[in-house]
Amino acid sequence: MDTLSHDPNCIFCKIIAGQIPSKKVYEDEGIYAFHDIHPWAPVHFLMVPKEHIPSMAQLTPDHAPLLGRMMTLAPRLALEQGCRPYPEGGFRIVINTGLDGGQEVHHLHMHVIGGPRPWRKG
Repeated sequence: MDTLSHDPNCIFCKIIAGQIPSKKVYEDEGIYAFHDIHPWAPVHFLMVPKEHIPSMAQLTPDHAPLLGRMMTLAPRLALEQGCRPYPEGGFRIVINTGLDGGQEVHHLHMHVIGGPRPWRKG
């Protein structure tokens, strides 16, 4: 990981670097996915870019391929993690942005949430 794209104080950068343990769901050259430590539903994992991007507000057109890969990867990983297939099953994708948007960790991340209802939240 390029040091310019890494924040040494960011918990998600530390997870990506292996400094903090996580239960990995998926990894490739630009994306890391891992189980949420406080799941809201039977399936709840996070997908993060390996590059430290604070939020959706900092995205540029250059990030389109990365976000496109994340969005197209989410359905496959959701099924692999136990979500039932569409249309009876399904999942939710949530990306919180900024304090008013409920973002707690300032490293862009996508929640993929699903499984049989009812869920604790949402």
